[in-house]
Amino acid sequence: MNIPANLKYTTDHEWVSLDGDVATIGITDYAQGELGEIVFVDVPTEGETVAQGEVFGSIEAVKTVADLLMPVEGEVIELNSALEDQPSW
Repeated sequence: MNIPANLKYTTDHEWVSLDGDVATIGITDYAQGELGEIVFVDVPTEGETVAQGEVFGSIEAVKTVADLLMPVEGEVIELNSALEDQPSW
């Protein structure tokens, strides 16, 4: 399992990487393994300010759908566009 030390982790298996005032958010290797094959990532909150702990999107896997919880308060400014074609990334 990959656990980079430069990331901050939540108990809900999201991680945060900070670069100045921009945070990049993802899910842990553990969460990815538990979800199985990820087929779709939906983040309808792009352009919105989301409170810490609030649902800001979802991940659809073959066997389930999981909510994405915002680990820090902030505006969702961009979605990784590569996930549209390769959601398992």
